[in-house]
Amino acid sequence: MATRPPTPIPETEVEITAMRAQGAGGQNVNKVSSAIHLRFDICNSSLAEDHKERLLALNDQRITRDGVLVIKAQTHRSQDMNRAEALGRLQEVVDSVAEPPRVRRPTKPTKASKRRRLEAKNLRSQVKVLRGRVSE
Repeated sequence: MATRPPTPIPETEVEITAMRAQGAGGQNVNKVSSAIHLRFDICNSSLAEDHKERLLALNDQRITRDGVLVIKAQTHRSQDMNRAEALGRLQEVVDSVAEPPRVRRPTKPTKASKRRRLEAKNLRSQVKVLRGRVSE
């Protein structure tokens, strides 16, 4: 199966702000703005309409009611690495909806599978009948 090329996301549509990271880390956390807060407005982006619909339909807590995808990256000490991670996670989310889901076509069970099911039921029934009381 061939993999699709990643959907291009123009950097002009991505709003990136740096801020101080949370949690433990000593002086570095307190004085360096290394965490990245990425905002991507899905509705006003240049993505195809079907991409937008599938993105907005995702049950993802990072997507706000206004249709803005918010990603926070703060695992690395350097701002550049956090920026790359945030952009990578944005790309993953967009690529996850790039291909439309396959339509399920309902099928009917075959005659042989119906027969096997009924035979198994009958066999089980016989086993249960034999568990009953023995009459004289």
